Amino acid sequence: MDKNKVVAVVMGGPSAEEQISLTTGRSIAGALRERGYNVKEIRLVPHNFFEQVKESGADVVVIAVHGLFGEDGRLQSALEMMEIPYTGSGVLASSVSMNKITAKRVFLGSGIPTPDYIFLYRKDYGKQDMVRAITDKFSLPVVVKPVSQGSSLGVTIEREVSGLQKALDLAFRYDEEVLVEPYIAGQEASVCMIRQKDGSVKVWPVVLIKPHAAWYDFNAKYSVGGVDHLVPAPLPEEVTRTLQDISVKAYEVLGCSGVARTDCIIGEDGNCYLLEMNTVPGMTPTSLVPDAAKAEGTSFGELCEMILETAHL
Repeated sequence: MDKNKVVAVVMGGPSAEEQISLTTGRSIAGALRERGYNVKEIRLVPHNFFEQVKESGADVVVIAVHGLFGEDGRLQSALEMMEIPYTGSGVLASSVSMNKITAKRVFLGSGIPTPDYIFLYRKDYGKQDMVRAITDKFSLPVVVKPVSQGSSLGVTIEREVSGLQKALDLAFRYDEEVLVEPYIAGQEASVCMIRQKDGSVKVWPVVLIKPHAAWYDFNAKYSVGGVDHLVPAPLPEEVTRTLQDISVKAYEVLGCSGVARTDCIIGEDGNCYLLEMNTVPGMTPTSLVPDAAKAEGTSFGELCEMILETAHL
């Protein structure tokens, strides 16, 4: 890409992941500047976004906004109307991937292994016995999570019936829809990938996630020393191949582009399950994609430039 062009890195925004987004955006902006690019930083103000982009003089946009606006297709729609190329997945792939209920339906319809589920809706709050609905279907523990939220915000692993209502209350604070899945004991893994110029999907080594806490929660994800990333993952070749295969299949059926990352679980029985797709994965000092790329000898700066080169309309 012509280094005289203005590269605008959009970050922040009104979501609960604002601070993580700022870290991601500033990390990318700094790395691209070091490689000689003309970088402008935009701290997202949604109602003023068109003016912010115009004032920046952006020729291309790197989307570093996690959650609301950045991962749900809204910024992508705005940039397409302005005819400005941007990084990451397009409008439909972003919005489908962000909504865990919609994404799960795609996984189920495509034969991608994913945990069983119950979908619950705020409009039914007070009308439906949600605790009963959960206990009628699942043995505890279960995972209760808001449908369109990232960074494990609002997520609870609940082991007691007495705690289910509190877990639901927390999840509904973040979203109108809640997904409940059985808790699958096992190992957490991530597969990071990127669409290459020839249309193929490059897959970096699988990352095995070893949180120091009871599970991979917000603090484990973003606190230095909160988790170990084992990459390449010390897993049997068959398991590694399965994780990569189901992740690439999810990337393709969702219609993703640019860089993306799956969250997966390897059950104690060896079965692999895909939990979700992240279309604007974190690029912080503790993030998974940089570690996966580093395992193949790709520096953070090279990775950021690689992502920039995927910008499209």
